[in-house]
Amino acid sequence: MKKIAVLYGGVSSEREVSLNSGKAMIDNLDKNKYDVIDFRIDSKDDIFKLDKDIDLALIGLHGKFGEDGSIQAVLETMGINYSGCNPLTSGILMDKNFTKIIARENGVKTANWAIVKSVDAIDYDKIDEIGYPVFIKPNSGGSSVATNLVKSKDQVESAVIEALKYDDIVMIEEYIKGIEHTSFILNGEVFPTIRITSDHEFFDYEAKYSTSNGAREEVVELEESVAKTLENTSRTCWDIYNCRGYVRADYIITEDNQVYLLEINTLPGMTETSLIPKSAKARGIDYSGLLDKLIESAEI
Repeated sequence: MKKIAVLYGGVSSEREVSLNSGKAMIDNLDKNKYDVIDFRIDSKDDIFKLDKDIDLALIGLHGKFGEDGSIQAVLETMGINYSGCNPLTSGILMDKNFTKIIARENGVKTANWAIVKSVDAIDYDKIDEIGYPVFIKPNSGGSSVATNLVKSKDQVESAVIEALKYDDIVMIEEYIKGIEHTSFILNGEVFPTIRITSDHEFFDYEAKYSTSNGAREEVVELEESVAKTLENTSRTCWDIYNCRGYVRADYIITEDNQVYLLEINTLPGMTETSLIPKSAKARGIDYSGLLDKLIESAEI
């Protein structure tokens, strides 16, 4: 019987989401197949208490010291196999600025943007060039924490101040009007696309994780040409970032069917309302079966 340690909790602003992801993983792992170890991380040095005599660390962490490559590097140093992308890929994809630079260099559409490291460094002329409204958010954040849709110059400074509470770099990004879609990619295979709509102005934290006031998420069949573009873009992203195991790529599709990459999540949410389980279910794979596949993806 394989010994699987579920790593969850962590020290980032996304800890609450990770606690829910970890609980769902632990509850749904097949106890007839796996010896499941509940390994909650409450401080960074907790990872050194992990028994090296396990077959796999199934990572349910989100945000810093989870998705940024740090814990992956520690696990590699300890000689412990783990799920998901390697430290370099994780670090690059955690950084929205690096992600967008590499995407654009490889012909992947992504919204115009700028970065800022302090309130004094805000370039209002550059923002005017991008055009309002803009999203202002932590460069390496997730789960839409401290993400604000800013519609005028007088709102910029407060949004930057808020984002700087969570990161040293803030991204100011063009607002692309369209509908958000997400693509689950497992070992390079693109799973069914999910369309996300919400009564909120954008897919914010509450829309993502609320069980009562959340977004509407449905598996969709896109027009053939759009579906092909999205699938090809997802495969391109898988290759150019040297992904491993599984990731989730998020997009905006405009009214004229242009596909814009938003970001790529190397450790996507695995809560009861998360997108990956819904995409897998559309392929006839239940939650337990999905976890089997995530474990298998780490063994290839």
